[in-house]
Amino acid sequence: MIELRGVTKRYAVGPAPGRPPRVVEALRDVDLVIPEGRVSAVVGPNGAGKSTLFGVLLGFVFPTEGEVRIRGDSPRRYMRRHGAAFLPERFQLPGEWTVRATLRALCRLEGLRGREVSVRADAALARLGLDDHAAKPLSTLSRGLLQRVGIAQALIGMRELVVLDEPTNGLDPLWRIRFRAIVEELRDNGRTVLLASHDLAEVERLADRVVLLEGGTVVDILELRGENAEPPASRTYRLELASPVAAITEIFPTAVHLDEEGVAAYRVEAGDATELSARLAALLAAGGILESIRPEVEALEARVQRVLAEGGGRS
Repeated sequence: MIELRGVTKRYAVGPAPGRPPRVVEALRDVDLVIPEGRVSAVVGPNGAGKSTLFGVLLGFVFPTEGEVRIRGDSPRRYMRRHGAAFLPERFQLPGEWTVRATLRALCRLEGLRGREVSVRADAALARLGLDDHAAKPLSTLSRGLLQRVGIAQALIGMRELVVLDEPTNGLDPLWRIRFRAIVEELRDNGRTVLLASHDLAEVERLADRVVLLEGGTVVDILELRGENAEPPASRTYRLELASPVAAITEIFPTAVHLDEEGVAAYRVEAGDATELSARLAALLAAGGILESIRPEVEALEARVQRVLAEGGGRS
């Protein structure tokens, strides 16, 4: 759906007193395809280029070099024809507006009229748990409530493309869980969701794939779910037995006993499924009673740290 070819964006910064202006390269030669109907996350350190990438995709920013296409259209043309749901990192509207008035005004901007305005605004209030706060001015809301208003406004238009910048900022644990359900619903309805977040644990729960940016360059793309999902970097498993077996260190030489009360649990390694099956067969023959075994998938944070330490998986 979205394709970037050789996209570079440079900004002139300054000049500072006594110094010439300097050029900052926010994006550098970005080649990227963002598929339809999936949840893609963009992660990276501060200054990696995430906000500039979103600006280019939404038509707010023109690339210095390269080309961007959304379903064959330029971003500006696509936005004029179809629009996009967008939650900026800093969601701000006049503080004197009430929550209900804000959502109704945004409904009218979406082209809704008459009773449709109230129906859509009330549905958004209910969906984000804002009914009890509908009459409150925005300036009186907590950070978490204001973020929920921002999410509500992004979903009013029911757009095919949904772009969310740091969507879980300020949300309490309960609403993070509820937000995941909203994202799952968007995915199930075939929407294309693009989000940026510094919270890698939350990204791992939400995203199907992760685009890793560093220094304005795509250094890796990690497939977390779907047909192209990558296997964990290390074939490590959590093994639970009904009771300890002395032979386990002979059968799994790198086995680590997990000090957990009430269970004989181990972390074991195997090169592939064939090797794992052979070692498990030997363990059963030695009198082991298998309770469970499951792979230990490398956490996204560890994968991102590994890729950055290795200098990126793409050049």
